[in-house]
Amino acid sequence: MDYFERRLDDKRRLTIPAELRTEFAQGVVITHGFRNYLHMYPKQVWDEQMEPQLKGNILDEGVADLNVKFRIGKTEAELDLKQGRVSFDQTQLEHAGITKDVIAVRAGAYWRITAK
Repeated sequence: MDYFERRLDDKRRLTIPAELRTEFAQGVVITHGFRNYLHMYPKQVWDEQMEPQLKGNILDEGVADLNVKFRIGKTEAELDLKQGRVSFDQTQLEHAGITKDVIAVRAGAYWRITAK
C-alpha cells in the first residue's frame, strides 16, 4: 500500500490502515515537510536515515537549515496499537493546511501527508 485517504477524528488523530501498522510499530516521527505538507516517518527510518543526514558539519549552513526545517514542530509518538492511530499537533496541521481530510502518499521510506 502506497497511498491512503482518511479523515482525522476530533482529537486530531489519523488512523493508519491495518496493512501498515507494523511499519510504525516502533514509533512515529512527524515533521514539517519541505513545503506545506507533513512528513511521517517510521521511528526506525528517522533514527537510521534522517538523523545521520542531520548530523553533518557543524558549520555547514545547509545542514543547519535542514535541522531547523525538520526539527521545528517535530513530534515523536507511539502508535496506538489497538486503534492504529497517531495524533498530530495543531501547529503541524496549520503548517500543512489540514483541517479534517488527509491524503497520505509513500515517498520512499517515509509518508507525505497533505490536505485533501
